[in-house]
Amino acid sequence: MGERKRKKAEVFRLKLQRYMDSEEEQHRLYKKTLLIVIISQIFGGAGLAAGITVGALLAQDMMGTDSVTGLPTAVFTFGSAGAALLVGRLSQRLGRRTGLAAGFLTGGMGAVGVVLAAITNHIGLLFVALLIYGAGTATNLQARYAGTDLASSTQRAKAVSMAMISTTLGAVAGPNLVGPMGEVATAMGIPSLAGPFLLAAAAYLAAGAFLYLFLRPDPFLVAKALAEEQKNNRLLHDEEEPVEASTDRRGVLAGASVMVSTQFVMVAVMTMTPIYMGNHGFSLQAVGMVIGFHIAGMYLPSLVTGTLVEKAGRARMAAASAGTLLAAGVLAAVGPADSLVSITIALILLGLGWNFGLISGTTIVVDAASLSTRAKTQGTVDVWIAFSGAVGGGLSGIIVAYSSFGVLAIAAPVLSLLAIPVIRWAGVGRPPKTAEVK
Repeated sequence: MGERKRKKAEVFRLKLQRYMDSEEEQHRLYKKTLLIVIISQIFGGAGLAAGITVGALLAQDMMGTDSVTGLPTAVFTFGSAGAALLVGRLSQRLGRRTGLAAGFLTGGMGAVGVVLAAITNHIGLLFVALLIYGAGTATNLQARYAGTDLASSTQRAKAVSMAMISTTLGAVAGPNLVGPMGEVATAMGIPSLAGPFLLAAAAYLAAGAFLYLFLRPDPFLVAKALAEEQKNNRLLHDEEEPVEASTDRRGVLAGASVMVSTQFVMVAVMTMTPIYMGNHGFSLQAVGMVIGFHIAGMYLPSLVTGTLVEKAGRARMAAASAGTLLAAGVLAAVGPADSLVSITIALILLGLGWNFGLISGTTIVVDAASLSTRAKTQGTVDVWIAFSGAVGGGLSGIIVAYSSFGVLAIAAPVLSLLAIPVIRWAGVGRPPKTAEVK
């Protein structure tokens, strides 16, 4: 058994030899990997947005009450958190290709389960399926890391940005297909609200199959092999024995604190905005427009955020995230309650602050995590991001019920400021010189 494993490892090493021998080949593989990730994220974004749009409405329709409309989001979020951990560990052990493909395929099967639950009107099956469906969201988020495996320290933030931009394309297309997919479902004898989950199933399954077929050679496994080769070459030439790169736990904590805090703030304020607007007489169309601008603020700035993170630095952009979130909260709280322009600008700033935080925080985590634990560490961080969003959404209603939307809008962003001293404590600045062999 040991001999067969050794031979298999040798064959794998020979396949990767051209990447070890040529920086040009490594760069080509990096560009190819990024393209594959971008395409898969377009599918993933469609699967995510189409399903979430009608999840609460489907539960309401099946159970005949408004009291459970929040449960789909809660179940979905917990499923996403669990899947983030599993996908991260699977990617660490077997590579990004296997981990991400398994996550998307699982999410696709969950979407199929939701359709079956709608057909049979089975409530229990609905919530189990939504739990499984959450794997798609977790995988969609973790796919941003795959583009960074072969990126240099000056390319990582841009790689994350490009993955997020491609997610936008799917996320915009998904909701716009809700109506047509409802008609398709009705024609098939399926409840119309289950239609978007047909799209989600197809999108997630397509993303998983695409990654499994084309993410070859696996970027994470290649990065590990390159690091091992560098180590062996130093030993062969009697150079000073390299110290095994280890995970900078302070750096990971700093990056995680940025992403966790920004996720909490964004979800908390965004969740209560439609209710706040409804209480002040705004139409559903106006609410939809504001949320649309908010989503644009979350993703479209990625076109330049990656460059800003590289030029201005990780720490400064993380601080800019906290400042932007606070500005959004103050404007939402003190702006005229009947001003559509005011609340729209506040929600755009909220999305922009989240964008700054996610990209800078992700880059900090990639810089700090060694290859020996990188994928597993990234999965763990994404678990906390998912939980922070769930907590933010849950607490937001309680805070507003006992105080006001204005208190929530200002108090939540103040928490994001706590990430700044953590960043200073961790010494986050320019990427460490050892980052290339981590």
